[in-house]
Amino acid sequence: KVTIVGSGIVGRCWASLFARANYNVCIFDINPDQLAQAQTAVQTMLQKLATEGLLNDQEPAVVYARISVATDLATACSDAIYIQECVPESLPLKQKVFGQLCEVVSDSTILASSTSCLPPSQISESLSRREQVIVAHPVNPPHYIPVVEVVQAPWTRQDVIEGTRKILLDLGQAPVLLKKEVNGFIINRLQYALLMEAWRLVEDGVASPEDVDTAVSQGLGLRWSFMGPFQTIDLNAPEGVLDYCNRYGDGMY
Repeated sequence: KVTIVGSGIVGRCWASLFARANYNVCIFDINPDQLAQAQTAVQTMLQKLATEGLLNDQEPAVVYARISVATDLATACSDAIYIQECVPESLPLKQKVFGQLCEVVSDSTILASSTSCLPPSQISESLSRREQVIVAHPVNPPHYIPVVEVVQAPWTRQDVIEGTRKILLDLGQAPVLLKKEVNGFIINRLQYALLMEAWRLVEDGVASPEDVDTAVSQGLGLRWSFMGPFQTIDLNAPEGVLDYCNRYGDGMY
């Protein structure tokens, strides 16, 4: 069993992913109306995934039957092996939620946050179970985009790191592990670097915003959908990465 804390868009996507992978899921929210909206939204999401052939040949009703809801945190977290927090991006709020989670989980429960930017050490530094906290940041929408950034605090237990990675792989996701904390994680840092250069090209009058978008969507984006930057340069020179740097390094820096 897994528990999703927060029934917004991200929480609904996580619930669908876990249920599709045969996990029993409980969605927790303090707002009953929000939970009701989430239940309807998840049913619609599962129907759409089935239409697109993305439910692993399962009926939407069968998958949805694995999902329950609760407004009591202890009930929602009872017997959960993994908890995915999906509350709004506020450090005080996340600290409060994780503090409450620490009171109702066991020593073996993984406590994962969906945060896109907050270091896990800031969330967990004052918690009684800080060694069980980790970040598992998805890229929206996670039921279509498989990558998940896994970020550890300096004190996160190794079995929590390994367990998180194993569960994500079981879901069919593609976890990438950060060996240490860094602002922006991996994806946002890469995205911001590209965005800054895109702004510069437009500001300097080199290209229009539309042509910069086209260069990415019809060029680099197509390549990057199956090949990362290091794979690209490895294949762009006869002798691999070192050969590429020797040939083109002066023009890169």
